[in-house]
Amino acid sequence: MLEDIQAAIPLGFFLAFMIGPVFFILLETSVIKGFRAAVAFDLGVVFSDILFILLAYFSSYQLLENLSNQPGLYVFGGTLLAAYGTIVFFKKTKVPHDKSTISPEKANYLELFMKGFFLNAINVGVLVFWLGLIIVIGPNLDGDPKRFLLFFSTLLTAYFITDLLKIALSKRLQKQLTPPIILNVKKAVGAVIVVCGIVLIVKGFLPKEQLNPSEIIKEIGQ
Repeated sequence: MLEDIQAAIPLGFFLAFMIGPVFFILLETSVIKGFRAAVAFDLGVVFSDILFILLAYFSSYQLLENLSNQPGLYVFGGTLLAAYGTIVFFKKTKVPHDKSTISPEKANYLELFMKGFFLNAINVGVLVFWLGLIIVIGPNLDGDPKRFLLFFSTLLTAYFITDLLKIALSKRLQKQLTPPIILNVKKAVGAVIVVCGIVLIVKGFLPKEQLNPSEIIKEIGQ
């Protein structure tokens, strides 16, 4: 049991620094809307991850096979991400021009929670990752449900705590915020989301063998 915890903590820390649309939006939310808003967004992401883990745990190989046979899911998810990123990039944001710095924007916490949930949920790559991780980790946990629960609970806890530290550190940037910087940050985040969406779309057009997560996992293990 202790070994499971020791293995899960560094993995959770590592996952918190994986670069993707959620990573940048979390930092943007913290800087522009404040600590609580970013936590609400992050809770939505974590809740989405929990559902993905449960789905992956109870379906594993069958779902992996279905995903590899339906690359259109990557195209669909990538299109949604790219569209959202485009909206963020071109959306006009009203910011005061008579202040050198600004205060955090008012936040709708439920809306931010749902935003985090859906942005994570439409990224099919996240589900593939959890599926692959369960297949790799499963044998080491002897298929024991209690060990699975302990491992992934510890992993997500470490992930969330690391995110809280990221949020707290990025919040310090509020004092340096000016209207032009805010606009540039939002445009940069929008551009990153578009790029991530395009990457997913490209994956949807790759040959089937390059989309098969189980084959990739086998190659890594060799």
